[in-house]
Amino acid sequence: MDKGKVGDMLGRFAKAPKGVGLGAQLLIGAGGLAYGISQSMYTVEGGHRAIIFSRLGGVQNEVYAEGLHFRIPWFHYPIIYDIRSRPRSISSPTGSKDLQMVNISLRVLARPDSINLPTLYRRLGTDYDERVLPSICNEVLKSVVAKFNASQLITQRSQVSLLVRKELTERAKDFNIILDDVAITDLSFGKEYTAAVESKQVAQQEAQRAQFLVEKARQERQQKIVQAEGEAQAALLLGQSFLLSFQAQFSLKEL
Repeated sequence: MDKGKVGDMLGRFAKAPKGVGLGAQLLIGAGGLAYGISQSMYTVEGGHRAIIFSRLGGVQNEVYAEGLHFRIPWFHYPIIYDIRSRPRSISSPTGSKDLQMVNISLRVLARPDSINLPTLYRRLGTDYDERVLPSICNEVLKSVVAKFNASQLITQRSQVSLLVRKELTERAKDFNIILDDVAITDLSFGKEYTAAVESKQVAQQEAQRAQFLVEKARQERQQKIVQAEGEAQAALLLGQSFLLSFQAQFSLKEL
């Protein structure tokens, strides 16, 4: 815009009635004041916490709770964290103590430590769960699973779960992350191990069946022996009774 046009616009405003100019100024002033007030306030919703980043001093150490708060526009802007527990599923392939491949899935309930949000933001930002949880879960799972054989992972699953939870909770504290719950949701093995387990189960079932048949034959044989002994004893008693009867009859005839 050239200087002539600017001069014409200024001249028109100068010639405008004083009441109109004052009203416009008041309207502009009120709008600017409302905008400034709106930019000076921010709200922290329930289940959230806020920290302030200052253009002069960086991240401030104070943590702001739920409610309405004030800030200096342009110099300060809020960084809001959701501090409620959020579920996350993580899967990790690893190896057991006897070198069997194991696929484990975890369900983790994680939330940031609200007291240390400034430190958490300086180190990891707002996407802390994406940066930290997958790596530490894989690290802990590999460490714990390597202490057990494949069969122990099945028979001692509750113990494995408790150990994973303990070590993972301690590891997450190093990054100012709190884990409210850690649970093993799936535990599966490689095709080779699964086939070997199925073959072993079939062999055990066959062995149990053969043992049952042997025991059944032994009991039948024992039953026949007992039956034969009973019959022999009965025949003996019968013979003795005949002999006694004959002797009695003979004695009566002599008399």
